[in-house]
Amino acid sequence: MRYSLLTHLECSRCHRHWDSGKLQNVCPDCQSPLLARYDLPAARAELQRESIAARPRGMNRWHELLPVQTPENVVTLGEGDTPLLNLPHLGAAIGLSRLMLKDESLNPTGTFKARGQAAAISRAKELGAQQVIIPTAGNAGGAMAAYASRAGLVARVYMPADTPHSNMQECRAVGAGVVLVEGLISDAARAVSEVVRQGGWFDVSTFKEPYRLEGKKVMGYELAEAFAWDLPDVIIYPAGGGMGLVAIWKAFAELEELGWLNGPNRPRMVAVQAAGCAPVVRAFEAGEMTNTFWENAGTIASGLRVPKSYGDRLMMETLYQSHGTAVAVSDEQIRAAQLQLGQSEGIFAAPEGAATVAALPVLLERGWLKNDERVVLLNTGTGLKYLP
Repeated sequence: MRYSLLTHLECSRCHRHWDSGKLQNVCPDCQSPLLARYDLPAARAELQRESIAARPRGMNRWHELLPVQTPENVVTLGEGDTPLLNLPHLGAAIGLSRLMLKDESLNPTGTFKARGQAAAISRAKELGAQQVIIPTAGNAGGAMAAYASRAGLVARVYMPADTPHSNMQECRAVGAGVVLVEGLISDAARAVSEVVRQGGWFDVSTFKEPYRLEGKKVMGYELAEAFAWDLPDVIIYPAGGGMGLVAIWKAFAELEELGWLNGPNRPRMVAVQAAGCAPVVRAFEAGEMTNTFWENAGTIASGLRVPKSYGDRLMMETLYQSHGTAVAVSDEQIRAAQLQLGQSEGIFAAPEGAATVAALPVLLERGWLKNDERVVLLNTGTGLKYLP
């Protein structure tokens, strides 16, 4: 069997197929995100979930279902296979008997962004990219810079001038050029677009290339494996750009097609946002398929300060298809939840991860969560990166 069963790219909106054998950003026809597709019938016939479980730990043990074609082009820093932790003390305090947390802070660079950048940079290198560029709220830039350095690529990172200082220093420490932009990540994205138009740089922005999502979908594979292929009832995810939410849902669809899931039910997906920047929540409450730009966005959770995601339609599809919901929490609730998680379970979560904890009382009060449901929180990064 081939090392990777990648066959083509498919537009997420117009569904036209595109060549996966050359560098691609978005659909040339409708400018929508592209999704990687695989020969899943071949995988179903020849690949066994037990054989993947027996391989050495790490994201790349799923290589048949990832985009890199040859093992020598895999760029890795040891990402993947993060722990799924029970939260008995926190669960008892708020009334949930089966509360768990997948702790992505143990990835390289301290966040789940390592997964996406490992896949994107590996594939970009394989397809001949030499210079990569990204707008970032902080953590994606640090991960991109680290993997680009590992791959021998030139990296440039554009970030808001008020991004946490640790993120700036991280990018510089691993060799990236850092450009500070007045404003938000949307302003950084406009600056990157102008540089890309001039030529020579490959854009690895959220949803503007197809392979970051592939790295992040492995979170879904790992969750399915951890639950013995019987998925949890609810997954609560902090959604800024929202790629991880979409990626996990894509992973479950692929596992279902492979016949590897023991039950028919997929989890209800919850998008948590900050009250100071909640375009997904606003769209969900209005029953809309796209988001409108959130003016004057502000929150302590810099990863949630995304006024409008390029993948907004995919996020909304995930929430509606999964019978999920979207919740906004205040910065005060995030701070309190961060302390509660740390003091009850010893986990110093990033504000984005703490936002998922803050959402729990809201969901319980609404009657949306049942006390005995299997609930998984995603902590996307370490709180250490937010220290002054």
